[in-house]
Amino acid sequence: MKYDIGCDAHKHYSQFAVLDKDGKFCRQARIEHARGAIQEFLSEFPEGTPVAVESVGNWYWIVDEIEASGCEPQMAHALRAKVMMGHVDKTDKLDAKGLAVLLHNGTLPTVWIAPKEVRDERELHRTRMVLCKLRTALKNRIHASLAKYNLSLPTHSDIFAPKWQSELHQLINQLPAETGRCIHQELELLKTLQEQIHHMETRLQERVQSTLNMRLLQTLPGIGQILSLVIEREIGSVDRFPSAQHFASYAGTVPTTNASGGKVWQGSLRKQANQYLKWAFVEAANVIMLQQNHPRWRSKHTVHLYQRMRRRKGHAVAIGAVARHLSEAAFWVLRKQQPYQDPAFCMVAQTG
Repeated sequence: MKYDIGCDAHKHYSQFAVLDKDGKFCRQARIEHARGAIQEFLSEFPEGTPVAVESVGNWYWIVDEIEASGCEPQMAHALRAKVMMGHVDKTDKLDAKGLAVLLHNGTLPTVWIAPKEVRDERELHRTRMVLCKLRTALKNRIHASLAKYNLSLPTHSDIFAPKWQSELHQLINQLPAETGRCIHQELELLKTLQEQIHHMETRLQERVQSTLNMRLLQTLPGIGQILSLVIEREIGSVDRFPSAQHFASYAGTVPTTNASGGKVWQGSLRKQANQYLKWAFVEAANVIMLQQNHPRWRSKHTVHLYQRMRRRKGHAVAIGAVARHLSEAAFWVLRKQQPYQDPAFCMVAQTG
């Protein structure tokens, strides 16, 4: 017999609703979260039974148990599913039943579930991303502490680089005692963070083998080995996106848009997106910005795009425009399985 199952997952328990082949509600159960409990409950149903589950924070192990039971997990897009269910009231039982109904009707809005081994490997670059954010926060705090006393180094480069260590410590010695002591502690923590990031990058290179897709992504400006790995692992299969615009939206590199009465307003980049992809493309755009005056970069399309948008809209919008170009270019590079070609170079070649 065919069944459709909805699962409203929470931190400590999950609520299940079961529909039969005719779409009639036949069973409901609350399963407390313990290892093997969900697998045991679902093992009663035929192999391949679809189970709709919302993309909550602890879904990894729930999906593992659904797969172990022989059922097929279907990850629901939480916000879209909520709108489509259209419930006035909200309860666990209503949500579970609503997911089961959408699944039975074939209208469940789903998102891609990465394979188990990919989910595990993702933790490497995602943890590195968190450590990098902590490193940036520490550097910004040290800069702010120095600025409070009008202290700075005569350079636009990284003052935490080894060549500036002596001058940086001289500045710190000019600070009040407690402020200087705090900065020394922050520098020690910064050193530890840098070591951990280095170990993480080494592990990434050892664990994740370079693929053709990663090598193709590295032909894009601003994208090196680490960013190509992040993008490749977060995309999964590019074939699941119908167009470059859809992929750019998923990556969060398109601005929010409001249009009314013939007028259009565009805001900041989308927040409801894959934040890891968004971070990777913005990081690549920042690399391009930093390299814009290098002789080998001046003629690149991405540099011209950044400079043109910066003059018109400012730095933040320019970075977003470059990030969007890179995300759409990444889509076509992977879809066509061809290296990136700079648009400016292509136009010159066609003219010639």
